[in-house]
Amino acid sequence: TECEQEPGSLLWIFVMVGNIVRGMGETPIMPLGISYLEDFAKTENSPFYLACLHTATVIGPFLGLLLASFCAELFVDIGSVGADEITIAATDARWVGAWWLGILICALLNLLVAIPFWFLPKSLVKEGETNEPEETSEKTATPLQENDKNETKQTISDFIPFLKALFHNPVYMLFICITVLQFSAFDGMISFMPKYLEQQFGKSASDAIFLIGVYNLPVLCVGYFSGGLFMKKFKINIYQAASIAFWVSLLEYLLYFAAYWTVCDTSPVAGLTVSYQ
Repeated sequence: TECEQEPGSLLWIFVMVGNIVRGMGETPIMPLGISYLEDFAKTENSPFYLACLHTATVIGPFLGLLLASFCAELFVDIGSVGADEITIAATDARWVGAWWLGILICALLNLLVAIPFWFLPKSLVKEGETNEPEETSEKTATPLQENDKNETKQTISDFIPFLKALFHNPVYMLFICITVLQFSAFDGMISFMPKYLEQQFGKSASDAIFLIGVYNLPVLCVGYFSGGLFMKKFKINIYQAASIAFWVSLLEYLLYFAAYWTVCDTSPVAGLTVSYQ
């Protein structure tokens, strides 16, 4: 008898829409958060604060990988299938971890963390300065509101020309291309390295995810934090920072290029690299 193909599930649409909404909520944090720090922090302190911000963005994925490692050890149908009914181990290729559990936990945490953002003031006193008298602030309140409305209209009308000017800026476009390449390499490692560890070294999905998080992300945290302290201590300007970034990135690429010589033998796979006999 011919096998009947069951219709595919459309639940993946909910996951896709959820990720789109999550991205819409997370995207403003970096540009607006950086502007918020630059506007109200001292010039010599802003690199350190930015380093703390970037360090926090790395700590989050690190904790997420630890959570994913824990969820991968649980069977996908946890709660509806008893442990005695599961006949395969976590190292089996047919094993599917409770991937959905991490999404629910992170969604709840994101909701709780977003609540304090409602209480952030619209403006702060710049670091190192004192508050203005209440009378002065009351007098300038109405003109400032009118200026905000005028600036909003002007910003909307000048957006397209400003965007064209950015696209014709070679330094900005070069920075965008470098950033895309760096994130592409990092995302490729995060996506494919766990499967490589599973196939090449016989690790379970849980162990592979745990190793990726432990070996990579804490080092990034140290780099961000120490870089911010270095710039604050020696008062590095933009040109010096660009020069340091170039030489450090060049050293990084040379070290990654050396990985081409660290090749392991391919594991034998029946029907693919060796015969079934």
